[in-house]
Amino acid sequence: MGRKFANIAAEKPFKNSGNEPKTGIFADIKNDLIAMAGEFVGTILFLLFALGAVQTASTNTSSNSNSSADEAAGTAPSGSDSNKLLTYYYVSAAFGLSLFATASIFYRFTGSIFNPSVSLALCLIGAVKPLRFILVSLAQMVGAIVASAILDGLTPGALAVNVSLSNGTNRAQGLFIEMFTTATLVLSVLMLAAEKHLLTPFAPLGFGFTLFIVMLFSIAFTGGAVNTARAFGPACIQGFQSYHWIYWLGPTLGALLATAFYVFLKEVKYWRITPGQDSTDNHSSPKVHPVTSRMSRNGNDSGSTAIDNGNGNTEGPRGQEAV
Repeated sequence: MGRKFANIAAEKPFKNSGNEPKTGIFADIKNDLIAMAGEFVGTILFLLFALGAVQTASTNTSSNSNSSADEAAGTAPSGSDSNKLLTYYYVSAAFGLSLFATASIFYRFTGSIFNPSVSLALCLIGAVKPLRFILVSLAQMVGAIVASAILDGLTPGALAVNVSLSNGTNRAQGLFIEMFTTATLVLSVLMLAAEKHLLTPFAPLGFGFTLFIVMLFSIAFTGGAVNTARAFGPACIQGFQSYHWIYWLGPTLGALLATAFYVFLKEVKYWRITPGQDSTDNHSSPKVHPVTSRMSRNGNDSGSTAIDNGNGNTEGPRGQEAV
């Protein structure tokens, strides 16, 4: 009887339960469009709250000083040095927390990219197909414009969230600052999300912290874009600077740099260097070294130390051989 049912199951498999992923060109396009919609909404929410914090900082700064809107845009806050530092921390934290919150929402089905440079890196390593890369990158750009437009309509006064060079930063310096900071952010995505391990479910937290720390460095010099969409959206509302191109080239170079380093790590099989590094198995813990064990035991014997008798063995305080 059991053999009969086995033969029936082999000849007539059960229907798709709905849990198995569907394949085919139309299924792929459908999934790509869903991912595109998710990235569009996610980018709007991410930048709406992050840029909203910048607008709040600029409004507060403008009300307490006679600085220009550009100086109060979060890129070069005016006032005392302490006020500048507080604004830098405030804006950087707002971006990091906004990314963490929105990435946690959309991470399950879109990957929570919200950044064309990250999309490019994922496409280059094969984690995202070219068609999806094009669609989500377009969604991110349009989402950034929509977020900026919504913010402009919701808040009083002129929008003051554009990124710009400040504190004497020249274009070459700004370009490389954007390159290295974006590379760091992209690398966090590749190592936490693209690479699957125990920390992968907590990747959004890593994204947020990484964005926070790189912005603490770059915000005073370039405005801390670290994202072409973040620079492009507000510029469509406020206007483009003559050096706006650095916010395209810099993050793109950063994505290429991070991807190259990631590929190198994969080629040298980095996981073999410290196998089981993210293991939670207690049996993977280091064993106590015999020498350490002997020293620990000898230290408990009347406060004296073991003595080497010259034959390669150690003796305790009464001449007995240490175990």
